[in-house]
Amino acid sequence: MRRVLGKVRVRAALGATLVVALALVAAGTALLLVLKNNLVGQADLQAENAAREVATQIATGTPYGKLDLPDGDDRPVVVLAEDGRVLAAGDDVRAVDGKAVTARQAPAAQPPAGSDDDDDDQGIKPGEVEDEAHHSGGTATVGHRTADYRFATVEAKDTQGGKAVVRAGSPLAAERAAVGSVRTAMLIGLPCLLLVVAAVTWLLTRRALRPVEGIRTEMAAITASADLSRRVPEPGSRDEIDRLARTTNETLGALQASVERQRRFVADASHELRSPIASLRTQLEVGIAHPELLDAEGAVQDAVRLQNLAADLLLLARLDAGERPADTRIDLAALVREEVSQRVGDRIAVQVGEVTGVEVAGSRSQVGRVLGNLLDNAQRHAAGAVRASVVREGAWAVLRVEDDGPGVPPEERERIFERFVRLDDARSRDDGGAGLGLAIARDVAQRHGGTLTVREGSVFELRLPVA
Repeated sequence: MRRVLGKVRVRAALGATLVVALALVAAGTALLLVLKNNLVGQADLQAENAAREVATQIATGTPYGKLDLPDGDDRPVVVLAEDGRVLAAGDDVRAVDGKAVTARQAPAAQPPAGSDDDDDDQGIKPGEVEDEAHHSGGTATVGHRTADYRFATVEAKDTQGGKAVVRAGSPLAAERAAVGSVRTAMLIGLPCLLLVVAAVTWLLTRRALRPVEGIRTEMAAITASADLSRRVPEPGSRDEIDRLARTTNETLGALQASVERQRRFVADASHELRSPIASLRTQLEVGIAHPELLDAEGAVQDAVRLQNLAADLLLLARLDAGERPADTRIDLAALVREEVSQRVGDRIAVQVGEVTGVEVAGSRSQVGRVLGNLLDNAQRHAAGAVRASVVREGAWAVLRVEDDGPGVPPEERERIFERFVRLDDARSRDDGGAGLGLAIARDVAQRHGGTLTVREGSVFELRLPVA
């Protein structure tokens, strides 16, 4: 049962059916109440009309024995005196509200005790009918049948000042029949309508989720085959599911690119590591066999190269893992002066150009690594001049490192930032480098919210947001 209820189609159909059921029940209840009130109001009006017709006859002086009373089956009417005596009643009216209608006595010709002035002060005058009618529910027995009625009570005074109370009823059988018919129709129609709603919701949800099932099936196949070149079908409906399919394909594309980049990285790293390791092994084997031929300096250089390459690979691994830079303030001008002062063994002395005191936030060691990599790159390719400068442009701190070398061709200005890429033709052969320096520099720049680009010639520009 839990498995069935866990399906989206089932939950959607049940939810829609429940909402529609609640709405229909509320609307049906309101409809029945309004219908009942309207029918009761009509019954009250009919009873009041009948009561006023009889009261008008009394007010105009018609004797109680000659009153024109409506048929008891349709409008049971009873006329009572103030003391409760029955003055007149409709044909076959046997009881009202359980009280038997037995005596029919005409009132005395003279008005009841009390002066006319007192009556005038207290209520209606002789020959008048009360303006306001009083409505109530009750029962009446006509013939041998007792039924529910709506009664209207109206007071009137005859020409002699005698007060009479006219009570006329209107049957509720028609009202109850109408309400019962509507209720029965609703009880029959509501389940049918809910079944239709559930079926339509089920079919529409099933049709809407069909592309999702296609996406799931294709993703399962991709996972089983490990073929990241495959893509899920896009329905082209320009809705949420279509956007989901496009996003899934974009994710697959990014994953494929990441896996391919990782494979290239492993292959290139293995290739770069193999050469110095083989060279170092050869030198050590020669040194063991012929100590006098041991090239200790060359072995040290190979070891240093391995150490630097391992450090670069470790830093790239941390950057790929999403390591966040430390949030410290770095004075770029002071960093440039410090780095230049420590580079005493460079082939070409680094010139310090314009330096503006500007601070950025991040890791001092990583930003220093970027500056060092840029200066190393310039040293390898410069003809006779290397210069570093720091300026502020709006909300950006700009660090520029330039040399007078042959420059980077425009079509290669993005490729040089890829890992293990070296431009042998456009620039001199990278002596000892593995092609990771610029890749590390750009990754660090991006982790700090900045950019690293190549401008015209050999100008490398690092932009970082001002702290």
